[in-house]
Amino acid sequence: MCPSASPAPASPAPTSASPTPAPASPVRACVRRAPAAVLIVTVLLGGLVPVLGPALPSATAAASAAASAVPAAVDDPALPDGDWLWPVTGARSVVAPFRAPAHDYGPGHRGIDISAAGEVRAPADGVIAFRGVVVDRPLLTIDHGNGLVTTLEPVQSALSPGTAVRRGDAVAVAAAGGHAPAGTLHVGVRWGGAYINPMLLFGGVPRAVLLPCGAGGC
Repeated sequence: MCPSASPAPASPAPTSASPTPAPASPVRACVRRAPAAVLIVTVLLGGLVPVLGPALPSATAAASAAASAVPAAVDDPALPDGDWLWPVTGARSVVAPFRAPAHDYGPGHRGIDISAAGEVRAPADGVIAFRGVVVDRPLLTIDHGNGLVTTLEPVQSALSPGTAVRRGDAVAVAAAGGHAPAGTLHVGVRWGGAYINPMLLFGGVPRAVLLPCGAGGC
């Protein structure tokens, strides 16, 4: 801040022929420095305005704008309802049912074991995604689209990945190996990467029906 104006002290008498110039008044010096100070403050404030920018929108407005920018969700494709073909000929016989694990790495049975011998058929249209041996299990994987993938094991197959198959086509022959008991075929189905009960596709799981409670309660 500039000092307040006060009377200048009396100058001492000159001691030489050349008069000594009087010191500049602090008030006048402050007046001369004022434009520079004002300029600096103005520049600083002017630089802050673009940084601060306009007032931020409210949370509600931001959420509304974000929601309008996201396209409407597309309904998930429906799971086929019991129209798959049983993979082997003869009567249906489930030796070991599907048991869903409590979590991704929990114990369970991620598929069904069915009685099988001889020819194995494609349960639905698809494309061979994998053929090979995993650990000690020869297996065949069919990608049916719609997020559905079937794995059949243990089987021997001559089909190569990329081969298109139709529902009912012979794709393999039942073999031995892996955890499936002898004389059985393990059928595993994933939908969107998660294992589901294959019987949902083979029509072996009845739809749940909610019934009203009776007079005695539920």
